[in-house]
Amino acid sequence: MTNLEFLIRVFVALVAGMLIGFERQWHHKSAGLRTTTLVALGSSLYVLLSIIITQKNGDVTRIIGQVVTGIGFLCAGVIFKEGISVHGLTTAVTIWCSSAIGCLAAAGYYTETYIATFLILAVNIVLKPIDSWLLNRDRDKSEKNKSN
Repeated sequence: MTNLEFLIRVFVALVAGMLIGFERQWHHKSAGLRTTTLVALGSSLYVLLSIIITQKNGDVTRIIGQVVTGIGFLCAGVIFKEGISVHGLTTAVTIWCSSAIGCLAAAGYYTETYIATFLILAVNIVLKPIDSWLLNRDRDKSEKNKSN
């Protein structure tokens, strides 16, 4: 791998992580611009390290598997339970997806990286109002049942 290839792969991961992070920061979420950017960047660096080390022989997927496990552990720390309510699930999953974005970029799958980034943004932006509508609908239904 040339230095230019390395730079392009890291840069693609960086930009994709920044796009996802911007959306999270815009919505005032705890894991925003810097967090998702660094998760995507860090994941790409581990995958690139694996690619460089195993160019002659070895299994690149071993480090990717460890990235997934490590990010899963990080995401677990973002989730909070208060009574019957659970908070931070979407943030945790967005961090997890940002890590996958970094892995895709590091592997050289640029088109796939941007498609996945677009889909993550679409889920977080388009489904948010639908999610709120469903939640409010359930609350309204519950309040009507209490008043009857």
